[in-house]
Amino acid sequence: MAGYQRKTALSPSDVLERAERILPDLVGLTRSKSSGHGATYTGAEGTVTLSAHRHGPYTDVVAQTDRLRTSRVDYEVQKFLNQLPYEPGDTGGPGSGEPT
Repeated sequence: MAGYQRKTALSPSDVLERAERILPDLVGLTRSKSSGHGATYTGAEGTVTLSAHRHGPYTDVVAQTDRLRTSRVDYEVQKFLNQLPYEPGDTGGPGSGEPT
């Protein structure tokens, strides 16, 4: 099991909306549970649990997986988190070394 954390300027609901748009396509996961501050996605590649909580101007996003850090689902979750805009006004997206 692996865990990842990221701060973002997005609201918790915006983070969860992005996850719903991106994670099913990236890894073939389906949302199996959801709440106002989190969601769980499951599929053949594994399970990802996201939680998003606002603290001042930032939202703390925590992702837990049931796989090793070297799995495909872990790679894609890390990529998803890195695409979240850190500061207000950032557009987010792939880093300079990532293909678009």
